[in-house]
Amino acid sequence: MSNRQTLTSAKTWVIKIGSSLLTDDGKGLNRESMAAWVGQVAGFCKAGISVVLVSSGAVAEGVLRLGLKKRPSSIQEQQAAAAVGQMGLIQAYESEFQKFGLHTAQILLTHDDLSNRKRYLNARTTLKTLLELGVVPVINENDTVVTDEICFGDNDTLAGLVSNLINAEVMVILTDQEGLYESDPRTNPDARLVSEAKSTDDSLFDFAGSGVGALGRGGMLTKVRAARLAARSGTYTCIASGRESGILEKLRAGEAKGTLLLPESGPLASRKQWLAGHLKVKGTLVLDAGAVKVLKNSGKSLLPVGIKSASGKFQRGEVVSCEDEAGKPVARGLVNYDSEETAKIIGHSTDEIISLLGYDGDHEIIHRDNLVLL
Repeated sequence: MSNRQTLTSAKTWVIKIGSSLLTDDGKGLNRESMAAWVGQVAGFCKAGISVVLVSSGAVAEGVLRLGLKKRPSSIQEQQAAAAVGQMGLIQAYESEFQKFGLHTAQILLTHDDLSNRKRYLNARTTLKTLLELGVVPVINENDTVVTDEICFGDNDTLAGLVSNLINAEVMVILTDQEGLYESDPRTNPDARLVSEAKSTDDSLFDFAGSGVGALGRGGMLTKVRAARLAARSGTYTCIASGRESGILEKLRAGEAKGTLLLPESGPLASRKQWLAGHLKVKGTLVLDAGAVKVLKNSGKSLLPVGIKSASGKFQRGEVVSCEDEAGKPVARGLVNYDSEETAKIIGHSTDEIISLLGYDGDHEIIHRDNLVLL
């Protein structure tokens, strides 16, 4: 079976729709396109497929409703626009899905909701219950209260985390491009579309560039990152044009549309996915070559002796990033010591901990059960 044909048997999909598509490049909610997407999703539901929508568009719709000329720069005005726009966005979805006898549910999230393990599990239980009841959840970032400290940054990332949350088999990111190109098709008419690749392929980041639309916060780069995030739950990612008629049905039929990014291995355990999904790390540990090798090949815990330096201010139980000496991320995990204690024991053997700290603490800086490789 080809990778495209794998999509035909998938039973759980996350579909993300961006601001430029939903608001017709800022002209207000594109009701005609929304009706078309909802009709396709209704077909999925009729076929026994569970679908979660991750929908942008609240701020852009609010900008239009408030008569603003462009997306505001101040956080207060963005939050106000989101509050106004979210009403119209959800109302539009609800009315369209009702035509097919389907209920929708509004779920607003911040990164803080998913970084807390208990709330993460609560969110997962709620989503799975809604899907079992045949409801279509519509998820958006909670822009009305979000701050830089607790935001996802873009709904592509949110879609990737939601895919982890429900162990989705497929994530579709609908955009205004045909997919991921090897160069920018807006400036290079000969740019080649990437039809299929592994989500871990670093060359994808070179292809993606850093373009960002006027209404949205993401670009192709965030979509590649989201695909890599989603791959941790074994999720296939399709980046495709939301402007193409019947695009969702074509993808479900296995047609070679857009860009398909493949997970390289099976899904991580739920707790490991949660750790990997932490976007707000509190510090960085630089590991020597020996420690990197042990983590990658032996699946062991991280000991103080293998750490060359530590930076950042963190408390016991917070998430830190582990990097090699070249600055490449290797792993992420929950530390057993705060930053001050860590600074005292790095580079030392475990039997020296008691003399360095004055008490006999954990032998590991990060236990293997609280560590995930990236």
